[in-house]
Amino acid sequence: MEMEIPVIDFGKLGSEKRSETMALLHEACEKWGFFMIENHGIDKELMDRVKLLMNMHYEENMKGTFYNSETAKSLENNNIITEKDWESTFFIWHRPNSNINDLSSLSKDLRNTMDEYIDQLIKLAEKLSELMCENLGIQKNHIMEAFAGSKGPSVGTKVAMYPQCPQPQLIRGLREHTDAGGIILLLQDDQVPGLEFFKDGKWVKIPPSKNNRIFINTGDQVEILSNGVYKSALHRVMAMKDGNRLSIATFYNPSGDAIISPASELLLPSNICFQDYLKLYAKTKFGDKGTRFQSLKNMANGH
Repeated sequence: MEMEIPVIDFGKLGSEKRSETMALLHEACEKWGFFMIENHGIDKELMDRVKLLMNMHYEENMKGTFYNSETAKSLENNNIITEKDWESTFFIWHRPNSNINDLSSLSKDLRNTMDEYIDQLIKLAEKLSELMCENLGIQKNHIMEAFAGSKGPSVGTKVAMYPQCPQPQLIRGLREHTDAGGIILLLQDDQVPGLEFFKDGKWVKIPPSKNNRIFINTGDQVEILSNGVYKSALHRVMAMKDGNRLSIATFYNPSGDAIISPASELLLPSNICFQDYLKLYAKTKFGDKGTRFQSLKNMANGH
């Protein structure tokens, strides 16, 4: 039985379905840590062009090297490999400084297309961060400001191909991990599966992205910032016999010098002397606990 992964329709945010859509987004962030977005406003032709050019780049510049690599040759021993991943990959930095023009093997067409795509994608990441803040009940630019540090957020893209693997039982495409950063926006293959996320004790297979949906997951910094309300989920990529799964994962991350801590509005009252708590409790025992906590927070913050 396949679990139905949440799909958030951004087209409904401007309609009377807004609150329903926001509730769906909140549940996806809280209970899943991953979901898909449709009607996200990113140009479909641009997304298709990025994928086409990246596939061409792999065939021309990466494929030969990969199949001649140590990793590819190590399968011949028929041993299970736990120290390496079956992936061919490179990384592009976009913000605060781009290194795309230093990657001389990328065609000019691919570099320009990628830059255009990233400009649109960052707008989507910012929009998503505002909606998450609204759902958490904190200032809507809180994530953006927390991530900014002194230079603005770090944005980079891991481009990965998970090539056809003759012995997928011996190696992972990518070993299980959570992402260190903030919000991850994935443009993934529309044909080949392999990505899996862990939920409720089971690995959920993520289907290829149809209709140019963008797959989202949240990283460790969002879990910290939301005081554990939103989780970063464990995930992995399986190696596939009939592979060639393209994955273009863009990380909207804090700046290197950004200090990340839980948003103060999301913290329970802290540093309260128990005796003082009991005094307040005596007066408000039959009232709402939330109100009691709020007045303790106010006391702690000197109001």
